[in-house]
Amino acid sequence: MLQELSIRHLAVIEQVELHCKNGFHVLTGETGAGKSIIIDALGLIAGGRSSSDLVRYGSDKATIEASFQVGSDHPVWTILSRLGIEGDAEEHLIIRREITAQGKSASRINGQMINLAMLKEVGECLVNIHGQHEHQSLFKVEEHVRWLDLFGDAQIGPVKKAYQAAYDEYQSIRKQVRELQETSKQALQMMDLYRFQVEEIRSAKLKPGEDEQLTEERRKLSSAEKLFQNAADAYDLLYGGSKGLDAIGRAAQKLQDIAAIDPAKLQPLAEQVQNAFYQLEDAAYQMRDYRDEIEFNPARLDFIEQRLDLISSLRRKYGENVADILAHVEKIEQELDLIENKDEKLQQLQQQEEAAIRELHQRAKKLTDQRRLVAERLASEIVTELRELHMERTQFKVQMDALDVHKMSRDGADQVEFLISANPGEPMRSLSRIASGGEISRVMLALKSIFARVDRIPVLVFDEVDTGVSGRAAQAIAEKMSKLSRGCQVFSITHLPQVACMADVHYRIHKMTDGERTYTNIDDLSDGERIHELARMLGGVEVTDKTLQHAQEMITLANDKKASIGAALPKL
Repeated sequence: MLQELSIRHLAVIEQVELHCKNGFHVLTGETGAGKSIIIDALGLIAGGRSSSDLVRYGSDKATIEASFQVGSDHPVWTILSRLGIEGDAEEHLIIRREITAQGKSASRINGQMINLAMLKEVGECLVNIHGQHEHQSLFKVEEHVRWLDLFGDAQIGPVKKAYQAAYDEYQSIRKQVRELQETSKQALQMMDLYRFQVEEIRSAKLKPGEDEQLTEERRKLSSAEKLFQNAADAYDLLYGGSKGLDAIGRAAQKLQDIAAIDPAKLQPLAEQVQNAFYQLEDAAYQMRDYRDEIEFNPARLDFIEQRLDLISSLRRKYGENVADILAHVEKIEQELDLIENKDEKLQQLQQQEEAAIRELHQRAKKLTDQRRLVAERLASEIVTELRELHMERTQFKVQMDALDVHKMSRDGADQVEFLISANPGEPMRSLSRIASGGEISRVMLALKSIFARVDRIPVLVFDEVDTGVSGRAAQAIAEKMSKLSRGCQVFSITHLPQVACMADVHYRIHKMTDGERTYTNIDDLSDGERIHELARMLGGVEVTDKTLQHAQEMITLANDKKASIGAALPKL
């Protein structure tokens, strides 16, 4: 849920802090008071496009910050992890958006800088905003198959996964067939070049890491004289003469002789010198052995130089090191084999393609069959929702048409479209062709009520979707929003008292001026203030005792209705 929303220097808002709760929130106020700015702020948090026009006049930047509390099993955490954004389900998820007066935008999640595409991907999992005339995904035909699959994921998901595996396999084979068929005369002419390269590289009999090994051996062989002389000198200095080990041995013996007189001080020193003697003696022996192993081999050095020259020549043509050269020859051997055995391989691939397409059609049919079962259930549930919104005679259908084989995609072989007939005798039409604003509002609310159970978006925002409705329809919309808020957090801008009275939280947006600047403020209304605001909505400018009494009666009835809804549905 959205816990806090902080807005600074956005349009006519100087500074606003919104502390949100569970349930159904309404925002009311006079026309032009700035209600839509709150929705704009949430839209920016969800990744909406920004503009310098949104920055309050005279300010350097506008800042919106939202704090969300989201369960550990919510998909947003998987998205954050994939995007490399740190997050902890035990803590709040904080999104911050800044817009400068020059129109530049900067976004952060939990303090980490992100781009707009990342913000949008995360934001779409947290906030869904619907305005009456917006063409959102539920009205886009190309999105209907995704919504159907989301609704019936438990039944459709495993079948769709198997279909997609078959689809990917088919596409992979089909790609190989196309690539092989597109092998041209130029590729055939490359055969001589490929054969030359293979012969040149394979005749060199390269071994992985050979260049590094030979370079190291050449370094030692070319410095053999220097190595021998210095090793011999070091050995002679250690083991020969009065200043070498002989002198240290005599010193150790003398210390050992007098250690018996003053053991406390001299015995440790005598042992230290004796140990040094043994260590130097061992080092001298190792130096002697190293000297004796040094190889003087001009013939070997000459062979290494020639070998490295050959490798250097191959590196200039085929790669930076032996590993790259060997990788190159393996690749062209495969290409050469492909060219030489094109017809045979093409026949094999075409047989595999035929088998793959048969498997794909079988998987597609199973997916279609499962979708038809789910489509019937979805249509039935949506009709039930529409009846609760006083659209009793409305018909809803999930139409499924088979796609041509060449138009099949990873989503299957089905063209899915939601159709509706709002009145008896009218043909079924696409959702996008609904003409009545009131019908659009109620259909959208019905669809949201169904899909909110499966899309797991915690915050739903309705921007004046009740426009064009009144009476029983308005009351039905209010009850539906209240019911919907038991599973997620719902915000609604409304001018209807029937909707406002059903709110769990009521905000009043109003403008004020200090004589020079205009400010938009938001008040979290108390029970008494709610009655007065409802009375204003009922009576217009003049609030009378009668409208106040009517407002009180509406809230009382609304509370009874909400209690019955709460008893039937567990609250968030």
